[in-house]
Amino acid sequence: MGRYKHVRLGPDNEPPEFATLPWIAMLFAAGTGIGLLFWSIAEPVTHFGGNPFSEESGTPAAAIKGLSLSFFHWGLNGWAIFCVTGLSLAYFSFRRKLPLTIRSALYPLIGERIYGPVGHVVDIFAVIATIFGVTTTLGLGVRQMNTGLDWLFDIGVSTATQLSIITVVTIIATCSVVSGVRRGVRRLSEFNLALSVLLLLLFLVAGPTAVLCAMLIQATGDYLDTLLSMTLWTGASTDFQWQYDWTVFYWGWWISWAPFVGMFIARVSKGRTLREFVFGVLLVPSLITFVWIGLLGGTALHIELTGPGGILDAVRQDAAVALYQTIDLLQISKGWIAFVGGVATLLIALYFITSADSGTLVITTIMANGDPEPPQFHRVLWGLCGGVLTAVLLVTGGVQALQDAVVTAGLPFSVVMIFIVLGMLRALKSETPEPKW
Repeated sequence: MGRYKHVRLGPDNEPPEFATLPWIAMLFAAGTGIGLLFWSIAEPVTHFGGNPFSEESGTPAAAIKGLSLSFFHWGLNGWAIFCVTGLSLAYFSFRRKLPLTIRSALYPLIGERIYGPVGHVVDIFAVIATIFGVTTTLGLGVRQMNTGLDWLFDIGVSTATQLSIITVVTIIATCSVVSGVRRGVRRLSEFNLALSVLLLLLFLVAGPTAVLCAMLIQATGDYLDTLLSMTLWTGASTDFQWQYDWTVFYWGWWISWAPFVGMFIARVSKGRTLREFVFGVLLVPSLITFVWIGLLGGTALHIELTGPGGILDAVRQDAAVALYQTIDLLQISKGWIAFVGGVATLLIALYFITSADSGTLVITTIMANGDPEPPQFHRVLWGLCGGVLTAVLLVTGGVQALQDAVVTAGLPFSVVMIFIVLGMLRALKSETPEPKW
């Protein structure tokens, strides 16, 4: 909204590289896709079963608060972290002609020293955070995908099945990233968005439509009303455990994702103005996320409140079954239930692939010193490495440990982000501000 809103991420007269719809599709697919599929029902249902802000669990008020808390963890705060990182990377790369890598954001502060040891350390932090973030996401995705395939075809949930899934997905994702952003990643992202809209419409029609819309609006109001207080809430007068298990974990996870998602959305945002970038990255994915959680999570909560229930108990046993337990309890025919489950499983697979290929693209871009088209050999090597690391962690039972490591990996990069903000502010002072709206 300020004086620099018309500054373009590239030369002044350069149009955006991607049209608006493909751009939004890639923002959403890279940022939250597979994680949101995993938690969109599991998280609000868990908060429904108990949270520090509801006097009683299992009530209509607790249901609204469950949605509101999920909005808080997946909404503006998280996307602001992505926005800060992505905006700086896109600005310094496309407008200042510096390498598309994290170190470039520090150029106004340390100058040519970004090419020395300091710059190397910053990029190493970014690569480590990206590896942890992406691998954790893939670990969650393969668990849920195995659950979905078992639900559809009764193949069983086992480590062997999950390793097979990782192998297939890794091969497809590697082929996608080799084909580049314009072909593989863009087309997958567009198909993901279309399939996501279909899944949301199926839940909207199959579920209690009027109730879901009412819950979405009311939970959004509660979220906006408590946004500031929740952002600064520390649990000082209650048990710290809830905040550690949820908010602290999410903030660490978002920060560890910041190099990955920030780099990717910078890569696809060439030609956008600062205003377009900030409003697009901050608001559009947040609104899509609210609708997603409101419809899927709201359906599960309505079943818990008025239907046979059982979803909360299932989530407490295994969060990966939340989506399919909810689909199984929809008031529709068995044929339609199978169709909705099939769409959900296909969507998990596609988001799995998109997360893997976009993560590989980011890592190879950083390792190639900011080259937006890194060598294909590097793409293949890092794509396969990501799949192997995910497989090793599953075999050794290390997914939970990796989630803890994600929070730790986010700590050094949170310090880097402060300097990224300072560097961006200093760089903008050299731009000619425009007074017009």
